[in-house]
Amino acid sequence: MILVTGGTGFIGSHLIYYLIISGKKVRALKRKPSSTELTKRIFSYYSDDPEKLLGQIDWVEGDLLDYQSIIESLNGISYLYHAAAVVSFRPEDRENVINVNIEGTKNVVDAALELNIKKLCFVSSIGALGRAVSHDIVTEETEFAPSGKNSLYSTTKYEAEREVWRGIAEGLKAVIVNPSIVVGPGNWNKGSSQMFQTMGNGLKFYTSGINGFIDVNDTARIMIELMEGPKSGERYILSTENITYKQFFEWMAAAMGITSPRYKAGPLLSSIGWRVLKALGFFTGKRSSITRETARTANQHYRYSNEKLLQNISFQLTPIKESVERTVQYYS
Repeated sequence: MILVTGGTGFIGSHLIYYLIISGKKVRALKRKPSSTELTKRIFSYYSDDPEKLLGQIDWVEGDLLDYQSIIESLNGISYLYHAAAVVSFRPEDRENVINVNIEGTKNVVDAALELNIKKLCFVSSIGALGRAVSHDIVTEETEFAPSGKNSLYSTTKYEAEREVWRGIAEGLKAVIVNPSIVVGPGNWNKGSSQMFQTMGNGLKFYTSGINGFIDVNDTARIMIELMEGPKSGERYILSTENITYKQFFEWMAAAMGITSPRYKAGPLLSSIGWRVLKALGFFTGKRSSITRETARTANQHYRYSNEKLLQNISFQLTPIKESVERTVQYYS
């Protein structure tokens, strides 16, 4: 049997869907207050009978910070996908990000070692990789360097990876995946899927940055293939293409049949923008999706190599333009 943490999230829900349709028995760990609505919505995107598939998930309540609940959830489990994390770039979420991402992963690794889990797949982030000098390509070997430019989220994912590497050194079989920006249908008010809602609401500005992108369905399939393969003690960058944000926005706008953003927001305008939106939040009570870190990243040029990945998977990655068009079909 397989356990998935983070099964109520974007990547986790897609992962569970692919595990279920391939005939696997799946248990999913969720916190008591967490809703399964996103998982239900995502299943409905791909299946004519989502309730039948959803009924095959063994949901168990637990918390990554409660070691005993992790131990209990792993009873009878052979393989473990650890996809749970707090993704936030907001200062007020600092303590929660540190606790869940680092301490939570430490608990998962310790529990997996204690119960002799056959293999672990850990979902990290490209943020846990080092930044290449100038316009060089980032690979799995690019070393992470402490810097004030690193977001708290990136730093915690790096520290979480260190827990996994420690587990590997202690005998745990594991693989680490570092997804780039993941494209696909999810919660339109959160994460990368929120970009589609922002575009649909009439986005006027684009930034000069470049980043890696990958389809969420490919991400899930890759995780399963790496988990079922013989390799352990390896990390893999999950990225299909390195694309400018301008191009990505143009593809979204074209798929929606609307005008693409016309105005370039450079570092100065982006810096002013996130501050204005933060100030407005004090009056509206709504938290802006743009923060200091996201504004900074949007103007950086990051390019990632997928050479190692392509050597270890058996299928063709979905072109990002096609992934955008498919995602827009689900957007409403």
